[in-house]
Amino acid sequence: MQLLFKKLWRFLAIHPIGAGHDEKLISTIGGFLAIFLILLVNHLLLAMPLNVGIIASMGASAVLLFALPKGPLSQPWSLIGGQIGSAFVGVTCALYIDDPIVAASAAVALSIAWMYYARCLHPPGGATALSAVLGFEASHSLSYQFVLTPVALDVAILLVVAVVFNRLFEWRAYPNIPPVAETSDSSKHFSHQDFIQVLGQIDAFVDINENDLLRIFELAGMHKTLPGMENADVRLGGIYSNGSMGKDWSLRQIVDESPDADPGKDFVIFRQVAGSQKKQTDCVTRAEFASWAAFEVEFDQGVWRKRHKEKG
Repeated sequence: MQLLFKKLWRFLAIHPIGAGHDEKLISTIGGFLAIFLILLVNHLLLAMPLNVGIIASMGASAVLLFALPKGPLSQPWSLIGGQIGSAFVGVTCALYIDDPIVAASAAVALSIAWMYYARCLHPPGGATALSAVLGFEASHSLSYQFVLTPVALDVAILLVVAVVFNRLFEWRAYPNIPPVAETSDSSKHFSHQDFIQVLGQIDAFVDINENDLLRIFELAGMHKTLPGMENADVRLGGIYSNGSMGKDWSLRQIVDESPDADPGKDFVIFRQVAGSQKKQTDCVTRAEFASWAAFEVEFDQGVWRKRHKEKG
């Protein structure tokens, strides 16, 4: 039975979602605000019924923009091109293909092709194309006006809310325009063309951008070769990482110290800078802190990076 359960677990591909409770709550609130405004505008301004299929498509877009704001599928061009372009495709199929089953199937298929070649892959676009054919009767009478209202209008509302709301939180800045920063020596030899060629060999879409991939590579390399710390490396004001990944990751800063020649009486006081550990502040010996710490870090261009020792 246990073996069968393990096989089922692997088949379903259930993976933990690397987000804390605060992040999940923020995503939830953002999604609520976006759909609330869209429904108000559609119902009060456009006098559209609340059961319109296009709303379901915008709900799917909201999941991407607020739960995965840094993902390539969530970026502005993916949202705009994927939703509006697919709406145009759907209306065209509805107008020129008589059989609704064929029209709906063609709408989804052609919207996929459009999003691939226009480089705006956005899964909810397929639902928008389908709504243009089967969603509600008004879409047929509106013809291409459907592309502007409600689709383009809803996209504009969703985009504005995503930009304003996500930027309230520094780590969720939207759209995701990561700085082109230097990476560790282990990843400097990878060029943009290298990634393009490798992705071409895989022949599949990868939902991660190049800068994020380099950052993951850098962090993985740091985690693999943790140098450890010596007592002398632990200094007042320094911020240190335990080198762990995921929910166990932690950053602590030395805020006070009482140096003593006796290692057993050489104490430091730290405060928690980041991480989910319960201890927010504590007093430990310098040796105990050094055994916990893996390396010193610094905040550089919006991300925490390993701080290299100054020569000399």
